[in-house]
Amino acid sequence: MTLAEAAPKRGGLPAKAGTHPSAVSAPEASPPSHPLSSARAAERWTPASAGVTSGDIAPGFRDPVHGAQRAFRLTLDAMAHPARIHDLSGLLAAPPPDPLGDAAAALLLALCDVETPLWLAPEAAPVLPYLAFHGGMPIVEAAAEAHFAFIPGPARLPPLGSFALGSDEYPDRSTTLILEVPSLGSQGGAALSGPGIATAARLSAQRLGADFWRQRQELSALFPRGLDIVFTCGARLAALPRSAIVESF
Repeated sequence: MTLAEAAPKRGGLPAKAGTHPSAVSAPEASPPSHPLSSARAAERWTPASAGVTSGDIAPGFRDPVHGAQRAFRLTLDAMAHPARIHDLSGLLAAPPPDPLGDAAAALLLALCDVETPLWLAPEAAPVLPYLAFHGGMPIVEAAAEAHFAFIPGPARLPPLGSFALGSDEYPDRSTTLILEVPSLGSQGGAALSGPGIATAARLSAQRLGADFWRQRQELSALFPRGLDIVFTCGARLAALPRSAIVESF
């Protein structure tokens, strides 16, 4: 799924996104098959089914409607200008649970709902009650079935080819990756070119090794198929859309 298609899913980004636990009751999510779930596959997962009360869940957006809209707009701008770094500080009412950073949490709350399957790296287990409460997104076991995926660090990233890459007829049927990294910068790192880049741009994401960049270069040959990737680092983010070309790294 592309980011441009995610906004209508929210129905105008209603107030339910990131609403404080005291204001609403917990939504039900689809039956989980992912090993993160503590419920049986035949049951619908809710925070209550895992013994989690609403008081244990951090609030989401400080301003549910405008916060979600701002997160969406900044992410669209990041996708339109590869390697441009944006700061999403101040959108959330409280820190999200580890290993979610503020930017990653804001994106997931703004873009995901009960109709957007999400894949979580197993190490992201602590965030499941938070995401289930605020978004109700179904958690899928197979990365290729996900519209979005959250990976809490480069070392946890599966091969890029394991995610949905779309098809020539429907390139939008792909996974958007949200990858948390220790640092983001525009000095050094990979050299990028392509739409949205006037001459050249550089993107440095700590602990992204040469193997990642080689895989990403190989995906360029499949365009318009491919992956859109959003790197998050705390409250900051930068994007690497499928249209960007990795010249060197």
